[in-house]
Amino acid sequence: MPVRRKTKNSQDPNPEKRMELSGHLRELRNRILVCVITLLVVMVAALSFAPQIVELLLRLGREYGYTFIYISPQELLLQYFSVSLIAGVVVTLPVLFYELWAFIRPGLKSGENGFFLFAMLFGLICFCVGIAFAYKIMLPFMLRFLYSLNGSSDITASISVGNYLTFLTTIFLVFGAVFELPMVSILLTQMGLMRPEWLKKVRKPAIVVIFFLSAVVTPPDVISQIMVAVPVIFLYQLSIFLSATILRLKREKRPEKVNE
Repeated sequence: MPVRRKTKNSQDPNPEKRMELSGHLRELRNRILVCVITLLVVMVAALSFAPQIVELLLRLGREYGYTFIYISPQELLLQYFSVSLIAGVVVTLPVLFYELWAFIRPGLKSGENGFFLFAMLFGLICFCVGIAFAYKIMLPFMLRFLYSLNGSSDITASISVGNYLTFLTTIFLVFGAVFELPMVSILLTQMGLMRPEWLKKVRKPAIVVIFFLSAVVTPPDVISQIMVAVPVIFLYQLSIFLSATILRLKREKRPEKVNE
């Protein structure tokens, strides 16, 4: 009985797929490397501007009577590194989005390609608008209210620099994430995981949840809760509108494909 030898082709039935996978992995590695290098370069460059950025944020608190201290020798230096890291992440986000889009672009159709690029740019703009809203509107009101709780003239509000900057960073991230709601609704609708009818159906319970969360993240007064809840409710309504628009556009394209 003849013995069948294993040839090169039998050991590797589809070498083109293996080469294609290794090429994708190399491309992914290179794009991640670009993002990491960008982050490190921006962090090093931002260290020279970190004292000015920290001073800008501290000035916002001083306007309402706060006095800032640092309680450990390295605390102020660590805040400079923290600020430079945040600046590096913010600047690297557009690069990260571009590299992600460039990596998946060959597998996207022409319509999906433009839609994904629009969604990333729209999400980045929403995040920046959320941070600007927190800095210009919410933080001044919250700092003023929290300082007004000091009813005794013998108590001075001496705040740790680290605690203060952590508080500001948390507020920035919360509002930046909340303002991403329209972008998330667009992506989920495009992928078929969300429908505007579902958002309309749970609108009343969602409004109750929004006011409850607004009461948690803001000082215990009605005005602060309304100032947070109203923009979020507007974003929720905008999400319903965008979801319905995306779904309508998808339905209009289907008859065209059938006629073709």
